[in-house]
Amino acid sequence: MKKDICQKKMSLVEKLGVHLEGRENLAPVAARILAYIILTGKRGATFEDLVSVLCASKSTISTHVNHLQDLNKIEYFTKTGDRKKYFIINKNTIIQHVDRMISHWDEERAIHLEIKAYKETQNEIKIENSDEKFDLSFHNDYVKFVDEATASVKELREKLISNKFHI
Repeated sequence: MKKDICQKKMSLVEKLGVHLEGRENLAPVAARILAYIILTGKRGATFEDLVSVLCASKSTISTHVNHLQDLNKIEYFTKTGDRKKYFIINKNTIIQHVDRMISHWDEERAIHLEIKAYKETQNEIKIENSDEKFDLSFHNDYVKFVDEATASVKELREKLISNKFHI
């Protein structure tokens, strides 16, 4: 059972690592470190865990852990009587990602509204044949989707900020 869970975790580390490589523009090992830390949760991952599980040299792990700390993607805590550092995800990283999503959606919303306004003007002024008029329902539905998604993500952001989640 424990071996099966470990295999599933490592498979997910690889899958999430590939995703994070692209999304966060990280080196492969750094992305796998971040993925492993995310999947380890609030108990934290030690340096020794990372070396052992990711099968990388100490210097490689050290370089990428330091880089992730410099990027404020991870942080660490210590335990009384224990000299080890326990690495966890920095909650602010998630908030920054949410802020980037909101900003991206705001830009898309503005572009769709501008396109819609242009098409409305064309429909009213230039296009006489009703069969050739622009259908604006896609833009209306897309703006509605973006508004709802943004509201939902903003609610998630507020919960993160007010510590309603312990990641």
